[in-house]
Amino acid sequence: MSVNSSLALLQRGVQEILPVGELEKKLQSGRPLRIKAGFDPTAPDLHLGHTVLLNKLRQFQDLGHETIFLIGDFTGLIGDPTGKSVTRKPLSQEAVLENAKTYETQIFRILDPEKTRVMFNSSWMNQLSPAEFIQLAAKHTVARMLEREDFTQRYKNGQAIAIHEFLYPLVQGYDSVVLKADVELGGTDQKFNLLVGRQLQEAYGQPPQVVMTLPLLEGLDGVQKMSKSLGNYIGIAETCDEMFGKIMSVSDVLMWRYLELLSFTPIEEINRWKQACEEGANPRDVKVRLGQELVARFHGAAAAKAALENFEARFSRGLVPEDIIEQVRQTPEGGYPIANLLLDLGLTSSTSESIRLIKQGAVRFDGEKIADPRLKVQKGGPVIVQVGKLKIARVTLTV
Repeated sequence: MSVNSSLALLQRGVQEILPVGELEKKLQSGRPLRIKAGFDPTAPDLHLGHTVLLNKLRQFQDLGHETIFLIGDFTGLIGDPTGKSVTRKPLSQEAVLENAKTYETQIFRILDPEKTRVMFNSSWMNQLSPAEFIQLAAKHTVARMLEREDFTQRYKNGQAIAIHEFLYPLVQGYDSVVLKADVELGGTDQKFNLLVGRQLQEAYGQPPQVVMTLPLLEGLDGVQKMSKSLGNYIGIAETCDEMFGKIMSVSDVLMWRYLELLSFTPIEEINRWKQACEEGANPRDVKVRLGQELVARFHGAAAAKAALENFEARFSRGLVPEDIIEQVRQTPEGGYPIANLLLDLGLTSSTSESIRLIKQGAVRFDGEKIADPRLKVQKGGPVIVQVGKLKIARVTLTV
């Protein structure tokens, strides 16, 4: 593949490449690049949000580059402070090691095991002497650390910042020094940590790595990033029926985001599907394609076919799939306008569509057909909200 073709493939779904133009220069060198992506084993299961990075690693593999899946068993003991308003509770070494075991088995559902180097950053960090750790800490300043937005806010608000939290980006950056990384991948929230890696490599006399940030995949609620703790995730180790059912539950708007970041379908084809939907085609058919692709990737083509058949059979019997996640919404004073609720749950793309579907008799609230588009529903739940036969959500309304 030519450099231009490789670059076009690698740029798909990427938020930012820093410095601009540097990746192209490295690709033009003609040598296999060393690509690093780190994952702290903070939970036992990987979800589709993690696969945004894993898919990009696989693309680098297929282009002939060396990929390193770095398990942060040392950084996991510190706890990544990114996005945290309080000091994160460190995991025990036992929990980190147990979670790390599951990562090693799950990643090869995407990555080629023969082309993947799985490494643990404890293997060099535990060998670092106290004097060497001090030398590492001397290569960064408190002022630079406080440039981080989350640290800045905590400092301004008088919230505690523990000294060990400053060590996290240093250790992540030092990993790049040890591995002599050419490129490091990370989520957009990791930009500061990734840039520390560039700075430390320069301080140690190495060519600085290219930083590639990828978007954080929204969870099933379409708002928060996918997270097991938030309950809005799709785990790659889930059963084929669970995975397919959850994919079918995403909103028509979020579906395009998932296609861009998770699907291997050429972007030109996705754009054709999008245009067809804008001209009246049913978005459900596109969602089925996405569900089939992802289930086949993790469970095989036969399982994907069976998942679709099981999903349609449950709906034809009028049953609510158990894998439809429960959402929680706060009820405004005076009640939640039903048209807005349908939109917020991802069941419609606009309040005007909500109103139209209510007037058509296509909306049910806990089994009861809704006739009044001006209805305001009160707190309670969980309740089942359904639009048509195949769009469904389970929601609890709070005050």
